Formats: sequence, structure tokens, C-alpha cells
Amino acid sequence: MSGQTFHTIGDLARRTGLSVKTIRYYADSGVVPPTDRSPAGYRRYGSAAVARLELVRTLRDLGLDLATIRRVVDQEVSLPEVAAAHAEALAVQIRVLRLRQAVLTVAARRGSGPTEVDELHRLAQLTARERGQLVADFLDGVFAGLGDQPAYRGAVVSLTPELPDDPDTAQVEAWLELAELSREPEFRARMRRLVRQHAADNDVPGLPRPDAVAVVRDAVAPALAAGLDPASPDADPVVTAVTNRYASLHHHSDEADVRRRLLDRLEPANDPRRDRYIDLLAVLNGWATGDATAPAVDWFIRALRARMPEPAR
Repeated sequence: MSGQTFHTIGDLARRTGLSVKTIRYYADSGVVPPTDRSPAGYRRYGSAAVARLELVRTLRDLGLDLATIRRVVDQEVSLPEVAAAHAEALAVQIRVLRLRQAVLTVAARRGSGPTEVDELHRLAQLTARERGQLVADFLDGVFAGLGDQPAYRGAVVSLTPELPDDPDTAQVEAWLELAELSREPEFRARMRRLVRQHAADNDVPGLPRPDAVAVVRDAVAPALAAGLDPASPDADPVVTAVTNRYASLHHHSDEADVRRRLLDRLEPANDPRRDRYIDLLAVLNGWATGDATAPAVDWFIRALRARMPEPAR
């Protein structure tokens, strides 16, 4: 070993930033044994031992245990093989931590009690199959009797959330809220009523027609942007345009009947939860968030009511 430069434990501690105690522990564990000993019996390390110690420090920083590290540095197992296995294990841990973070974030935001936290945790732990069944139950109830029709198959698909295999925290939070929303009986009933009304409006020959919500959303957007009061005379042209458009699409001629029919269609749609479901769906599926429909629907409902005759007494 003549001509080789040796380093003491103190030298290694200064070079690596590790403590003398840690280096001694690695030496005693056989992970980084000394290259030589001085005449006085002190441990000394050559350049190969220095490189080995640097690798051990890196692998420890990455979370590998000493037994695995020793197998790597002794070349009993390849570093790429160990790295792949460890990366996979970390991916699982990260997913679990994201789920926990999402549950705790939602619970903190809501001020949840123990029962709600338990339920959030249960929803977060559902398997892909269980999540799919929960969503299927919701959509089957909403589209009961219609889901098999070609005109509605696309709608069912477009309303189906897909939580990615490796979701981020925002997607997990979105899933928790959407799962809760889809189990609300009142929300299910409202969505089912909307679908039935849409089907009734399209129960005529020809191509599918925009429903009442779509007609209102497109026509009312400029009035909303301008801050127009729905009860003011300035809103008359908007109301007339919507009622005429809806009447022509669905072959109705009686203006009073058209307005009553519009109210019947729009009132169940005037629910912020409907927009919220679509927004949560966009987060889960990686889609762009659409414009909310509830503000336009609410505006037009108020405009219609301001122009409806007072009921006879």
C-alpha cells in the first residue's frame, strides 16, 4: 500500500460533514471498514473507502437501511435494482401521505368531528373498483331508464370522474367532495329531475336541442357581465330573446306557458352543487374548468318572476 494516501476518521468527518461517531458506527457495522490501521492502531481509510462512505451517506439520505446499503456496496445486489425497488416503495408512501394530507386538510377546513373524519378517511381509502361502484350508483340513479340510449351514453361518460393512479393532493380533495356530493339524496333527485326534463324537451323528431339551461347561459352572459338588474325594463329584451328561442326550439307558442315551463326547467338547475360537481370533475379528469351556470340561471329566474302575473286571490 506504499504511496497510498490515508485519511483518519477526523479527516473523513471534515470531508463529508458526518460525525466521527457516525463514521465509527459505519465501520463497526462493516459498511465502511477501515482500509488500514496506523502503527498506533488507529483506523485509516484510503480513497476507495472515502468514495464508499460518500455513497453510503447518499443512500442513507435517500432513506435506505444499512443492511441494504451494505449489500449494495459489497456488490451483492446492483444499485439500479435497489433504487427501482426503493423508488416504488416511496411512491406508495407518497400516495398514502397525500391521502392523509387531503383528509386532514378537508377536516381542518370544515371543522369536522370524529364521525366525519372517519367517513372522509374511508372514502379516501376506497379501491378503484369501489370508487367506480360509488359513481356508477350515482349516475345509474340519475339516468335510470335513459343511460342505455345513444343520446345519453356520452353524457354518462362525461359525468364520470377518473381519479388518477397517482393523484395530487388537490385531486384527492376533489374526490372526497365529489363522493360526498354524489351520495346526497337531494342532489341526486335534482339531477334526476334535470335529466328527465331534458329528455322531455327532446322527445320530438329531429336533432337534440339545447336545453333551457344552455339557452339561458348563452343569452344571459352579457347581461350578467354588464351588471343588469333582472327586474329592470332594460332586461326585457333578454327575457324576450330567451323565451322566443326556447319556444322556437321546442315548438311552444303560448308565451305564458313558455315562461312557466322555463321556470319549471330552471328552478331545479339553480343549484350551485351542479356547478360544483362539474368543477370537481374537471379537477379529477384534468379538464379545464367551465363557466358556472348557476349565476345565469338565478338571474333569469329572478327576471321571469318579476314579469309573471300575480296569482289571483
